[in-house]
Amino acid sequence: MATNQPKQGSENDDCSFLPLVHDIIKCMDKDSQDVHQELVKFKTRIQEAREQIGAMPGIDMSLSEQQHELETLREQVRTKNQLLQKYKSLCMFEVPKAS
Repeated sequence: MATNQPKQGSENDDCSFLPLVHDIIKCMDKDSQDVHQELVKFKTRIQEAREQIGAMPGIDMSLSEQQHELETLREQVRTKNQLLQKYKSLCMFEVPKAS
């Protein structure tokens, strides 16, 4: 079971490419020399998105493996809920009454 955590913090979580495409089109309409610079920004953002996708937990697992993992986790939740209900029914805990 892969337990890689996605990177948090300084990375930009924005996955929108539309503003970058819009900037490229604006530069092309103006015959600006900035088109190359905007294309480099776009390529960089595409590469960052590829790296983020590659770092996602479970991305290396097939669909059937992911479904199996999901079913295993659901079974664990069911078991833990059953145990929790069992322990609650034992009345071993004193629950203070709200005043």
